[in-house]
Amino acid sequence: MIRISQLASSVQPSATLAAGAKARELKAKGIKVFDFSLGEPDFDTPKHICDAAEKAARTGQTHYTPAAGTAELRKAIAKWYGRFHGLECGPENVIVSNGAKHSIHNVLAATVGPGDEVVIPTPYWVSYSDLVMMTGAKAVLVTTAMETGFKMTPAQLSAALTPRTRLLMLNSPCNPTGTVYSRAELEALVDVMAPTEAAILSDEIYEQLTFGTAKPTCVATLRPALKDRVITVSGASKSYAMTGWRIGWAVAPAPLVKAMDNIQSQETSCPSSVSQAAMVTALESPESDQCVADMRAAFAVRRDLVCGLLSKIPGVQFPVPEGAFYAFFRVADHFGKTFGDKKVTDSMTFCTALLEQAHVNLVPGSAFGAEGFVRMSFATNKETIEGGLAKLKDWLASGVK
Repeated sequence: MIRISQLASSVQPSATLAAGAKARELKAKGIKVFDFSLGEPDFDTPKHICDAAEKAARTGQTHYTPAAGTAELRKAIAKWYGRFHGLECGPENVIVSNGAKHSIHNVLAATVGPGDEVVIPTPYWVSYSDLVMMTGAKAVLVTTAMETGFKMTPAQLSAALTPRTRLLMLNSPCNPTGTVYSRAELEALVDVMAPTEAAILSDEIYEQLTFGTAKPTCVATLRPALKDRVITVSGASKSYAMTGWRIGWAVAPAPLVKAMDNIQSQETSCPSSVSQAAMVTALESPESDQCVADMRAAFAVRRDLVCGLLSKIPGVQFPVPEGAFYAFFRVADHFGKTFGDKKVTDSMTFCTALLEQAHVNLVPGSAFGAEGFVRMSFATNKETIEGGLAKLKDWLASGVK
């Protein structure tokens, strides 16, 4: 028998992908499932982007590209940051990878290792802690509260820093909570980092999906003196409905980009050539701005629908999400109850029983470092939202202490 490595044994499978797989198993049996598990826009990639990919494939853009991405795409990304965020950067500050998750892995692989510490506010996206662990570094988790909108305070950050801190990971808009830090709140956190030598990894993948008065902030624009200590990660998946195209990027100081380039050249050779050509069009075409605006407006309507329905369910508490497309709500009041023949004791048993009995699929908060909560993606249609939350309400009412 082949021996499995310690690394492979210690890495946990993605909870969101595992939840999606369970839903597909039930669907394959002909069962209608209200699936709110995956963080994926339910919109198709806009036609003009697909047309650009087809043109690229038909005109021979099907070969290896430079490991860090094509010159055209790196230039387009740098130009977009100047237009959207006012961030001055050049192609030498950009590396394109196989999705934002791959970009985060490359950043961590190039900046931290055994003995180092990475500060992460919780709740956090499921992959952060495992990606840190894979480098040999330690994830230092900072617990935030629903009552404060799941935002880490400067005092909490200061208390978490040690001489071993090499990196702070931020995510705004946040998966799983939908939290959006204000510019002033981010400035206060960045100022705590100023006296240290640690860097900041800012995951801004949901930057174009904010609602109401909430606005995205590019952390790299906050303090010019700290610009060379900030790494910005984003990608195509969320704002452009391009999850399967696997295009992400990091914007960082040129020496770090070179280090990530070296790592990536050994890992994957390069991102997809056809996807890169399509991404240039996504960033440069005026049509894209309208497509993003339309999708953002649709998510805002769904956000309001979800919040309205959740507010009518007893024993459920939540902050109103200001970005992304998730509702993160507290269900701990229902722990200790029995539903059917299943006693619910935590968020995992809650979600398992809910899926098996009511066929509603949510992701347990424990996967995000926040026991007592569950995550719901509202990247789905009105009928599914209304039907699924009606099922959830009825199922919760059936619980017996």
